[in-house]
Amino acid sequence: MYRCRGAALAATGLIWSGSSSAKRLGRAAWSTASRMGNTTSSPLGKSSSTPVKQIQQTISDNCVVIFSKTSCSYCKMAKKIFHDMNVNYKAVELDKLEYGNQFQDALCKMTGEGTVPRIFVNGTFIGGAADTHRLHREGKLLPMVHQCYLRQNKREECQ
Repeated sequence: MYRCRGAALAATGLIWSGSSSAKRLGRAAWSTASRMGNTTSSPLGKSSSTPVKQIQQTISDNCVVIFSKTSCSYCKMAKKIFHDMNVNYKAVELDKLEYGNQFQDALCKMTGEGTVPRIFVNGTFIGGAADTHRLHREGKLLPMVHQCYLRQNKREECQ
């Protein structure tokens, strides 16, 4: 099991609201799932920015981000929740990234946990698959997603 002993989430500037609970770069590294559940890939070029900065940029650019591994059943369950709600999400498949371990280490330091999935909605870390399922069951997940889309639409209207 992947474990970390990382810094607190506050050090990254991200907010946590959930309960605690060497492939080639660019080969399906970062994928976005469409409303129909299909995934499309876009290459991720080598960047001089740190994994934390790349993760933070991805989180701020997308309403829903799932840091995942393709073989993880919990990751598949989390993606299915968003797919079934007809919500677009950005899936970052860490096992497809050349530097996936470095990204997973950074996520561990940011969230306090080294397991996947690591799920962010509207810039907020909500937890893993069980936390996401609980929020969905309680009727809290979809309003969080809608709040992000409303914020994005407001931003677009102001431009």
